[in-house]
Amino acid sequence: MADTEKKTVTVTQINSALGRKPGQKETLIGLGLNKLRRTRTLEDTPSVRGMIRKVAHLIKVEGEV
Repeated sequence: MADTEKKTVTVTQINSALGRKPGQKETLIGLGLNKLRRTRTLEDTPSVRGMIRKVAHLIKVEGEV
């Protein structure tokens, strides 16, 4: 795979972070999400995958490999 063909994943926030465990709101902010229905396209890296797993119940993921 060439360097110009980086894999991406699209995440959309579908639930609020209010009343969640500590760190989950910060993880959403780290993903670039902090409002409902906000969508971000991110590079598919192990660190992004870890953040997605941490808040999987609050987001919808598209473009998974």
